Amino acid sequence: MSNVDPLNLLLITSDQHRRSAAGCYGHSLAHTPNLDGLADRGVRFDAAYCNFPICVPSRASLATGRYAHELGVWDNAAPYTGQRPSWGHRLVERGHPVTTIGKLHFRRPDDDTGFPDQRIPMHVKEGVGDLYGSLRPDVPRQRNYLNTAANPSVGESEYMRYDAATTRQAIDWLATDAQRHTSPWCLWVSYTLPHSPFVASAEDIARYPLEDMELPINFRSADWPRHPHTDYIREQRIQSPDEELDETLVRRTIATYLAMCTYLDRQIGSVLEALNQLGLGSTTRVIYTSDHGEMLGDHGMWGKNLMYEGASAVPFLMAGPDIAPGRVVPQPVSLVDLFPTIVEGVGAPLADQDADLSGMSLWPAAHGDPLPDRTVFAEYHASGCREAMYMLRDGTHKYVHHVGDPPQLFDLSADPDETRDLATDPKSGLLLERFERHLRTVVDPEAVDRAAKADQARRVQAGGGLELISRRGPIAGGTPAPNQFREG
Repeated sequence: MSNVDPLNLLLITSDQHRRSAAGCYGHSLAHTPNLDGLADRGVRFDAAYCNFPICVPSRASLATGRYAHELGVWDNAAPYTGQRPSWGHRLVERGHPVTTIGKLHFRRPDDDTGFPDQRIPMHVKEGVGDLYGSLRPDVPRQRNYLNTAANPSVGESEYMRYDAATTRQAIDWLATDAQRHTSPWCLWVSYTLPHSPFVASAEDIARYPLEDMELPINFRSADWPRHPHTDYIREQRIQSPDEELDETLVRRTIATYLAMCTYLDRQIGSVLEALNQLGLGSTTRVIYTSDHGEMLGDHGMWGKNLMYEGASAVPFLMAGPDIAPGRVVPQPVSLVDLFPTIVEGVGAPLADQDADLSGMSLWPAAHGDPLPDRTVFAEYHASGCREAMYMLRDGTHKYVHHVGDPPQLFDLSADPDETRDLATDPKSGLLLERFERHLRTVVDPEAVDRAAKADQARRVQAGGGLELISRRGPIAGGTPAPNQFREG
């Protein structure tokens, strides 16, 4: 039996928020007072990771507690359809109200995903998604990530309008629906920022003078890591092997991204303020996290698609009336931990078929008990990736396995910026062997790579074929918001 008292749960998620871009995670300039306040009165997880560093597969893992290879969700054109139960199913089965507001990035609202009450949902475009990301390994060269990074602007994006509407609907739900429920409820408020395009208001950008912006890790092309996978994805999706963006432009892009984080934080603050003003703070726990990060120029890379900290590490905060303030958890966690955490926190039991879930409930850690030593897992099979890529992260090290290419190994305790790849060091041999053995207890790397490519090839053919999808290119600007939030 659980020792956690059932309470309401407010889950807040964002899109593409790198862990380091918040004051509570040590950024000296990021103006995120509401997230910082959440960390001050709750628990901050310092080694939290997504399980797939792009949107659609990551959100499928977040919802189901299962890895992408278990679900057959390989890229942004293979959305979750309800093929395995979500934590929403478990709550609804036991009579706990579940409402989502904002971005889900599943297939369609009428799929049985366990979330029957979806308010202004954003799903994959036209129920299909971005088939360009299914093209492997012969991807036509597109500079879409670089073009996005090179065009920061001042104004209001459709994502900003959509997120503002998400906030309004969340506040309305707390003021009306929440009051009617007698059993613990779960409200999932899901934002799109700080996902690109890089657009923010002049007022928010003004908080970030260009001269104060730190340049990315390994900013100069001479310092970029040279690995077959990073070289390939950089050339296919980003830039030429030695092409640097102008330093002032990079500072503008970073400032705009931080301004977007500030806008996001303000939206979150409005929801948290309403929660407390309505008298719900004493009966509601809050979790905040993001689906993946943003490279933001580190190591010459932009966007996601990688296992570097910028793309795979995410913020993860928990707070509530029974959670001791100011606690920091150093042990690794990941988004698959949300399934058992949410189900237990609201007071619903796990089903027998959940016995093989890879995640674990985080309430013991939130309440002061140390997590056991553990290793978390992530994978990548999508855009720009010739062969599958897998990550393991234990208490000190990160291991990245590339099918057909050399591995990477970083000692994050000594090298948090991942500037020294230890995989070529003869002294790392035993550690590399240990990590690979562990990886093969989780997944068959080569077999899953073959399965992903075969499934992607079928979907590419069904979607019009290589030539048509190549000519059309990736979805410009990301998945569009619902129609009412677009210009025109």
